[in-house]
Amino acid sequence: MPEQGERREELAARLARVRGRIRAACDAAGRTEEPRLIVVTKFHPASDVRLLAELGVIDVGENRDQEAAAKAADLADLGLRWHFIGQLQTNKAKSVVRYADAVHSVDRAQLVAALSKAVVAAGREDPLACLIQVNLDPAAAGRGGAVPADVPELAALIDDAPGLRLAGVMAVAPLGADPAEAFATLADVAGGLRQRYPDATMVSAGMSQDLEAAVAAGATHLRIGTDVLGPRPPVG
Repeated sequence: MPEQGERREELAARLARVRGRIRAACDAAGRTEEPRLIVVTKFHPASDVRLLAELGVIDVGENRDQEAAAKAADLADLGLRWHFIGQLQTNKAKSVVRYADAVHSVDRAQLVAALSKAVVAAGREDPLACLIQVNLDPAAAGRGGAVPADVPELAALIDDAPGLRLAGVMAVAPLGADPAEAFATLADVAGGLRQRYPDATMVSAGMSQDLEAAVAAGATHLRIGTDVLGPRPPVG
């Protein structure tokens, strides 16, 4: 385990490289406004998140409720924005709405109902931002996501649900596929959604290996983990 000073320098260097890639990708795509960087911190300690906050990171992504809830509680003084980006079971909704500013993985009606019920029961004042996870590879079972044809129906459910705000779409590029093609499909889905719901402007796409393709396709939020934090620490 490196000393905190060394770890801070490592994170600063990694963060600078990623931000440089994002700027270069924006220049290549002719974009003047950079997408927002969400640093995915799963399996990394809360101490890393605190160092990232010192380095200017505001948006943090987590995949697992138990880990996310603990970190959000430990770091409540930092004013971070927490993004839940993993597959979410309905029985975790009550916990997630206590700390998450946004859930990127809404993909079925039962989850919409569970999140809405949990937000109302918690007496939460600000609506929970919900992104529809779009499955860009229907042949891949178990990865979550609604097929593009089901997005309009799911969007209507979110838009009507008390305590929820339809924020946009999210997707993961299929393994082994051209991310540019996948993200072009997502951009089409996002454009169709915005025609009906002009405020649903978020497009969450792109990870360490394909952020350039996501930027070129118009992503507004990038979810970067390994290239900022390095390899996951050993468990145990």
